[in-house]
Amino acid sequence: MKFYVKLPDNSVREAMTKPGHSVMEAMRDAGIPVRADCGGAMACASCHVVVDEAWLPRVGMAGPEESDLLDCSDYKVPGSRLSCQMYVGESLNGLSVTLQLDAFEG
Repeated sequence: MKFYVKLPDNSVREAMTKPGHSVMEAMRDAGIPVRADCGGAMACASCHVVVDEAWLPRVGMAGPEESDLLDCSDYKVPGSRLSCQMYVGESLNGLSVTLQLDAFEG
């Protein structure tokens, strides 16, 4: 599975992963500088991404608990998600997300 991550400097990185891995795990494995302070335990919002609008129908919007965590971000917009809560499958091959500034480790 392949997906694309736009960084705050507008560069785009490609990540590869196996189905069933979270977008956050795949970003880390690919060396993309995502903070992900809690390691995927959904205890923070430091893996915050925005899903490209064209992909929202397939990915879906954040659930209530995820949305509450995202409310702590100054960068929350429609389409904001925690990358630790999005799991890659065949239907998301080619997914495009933007890593938000509050999740960028750089």
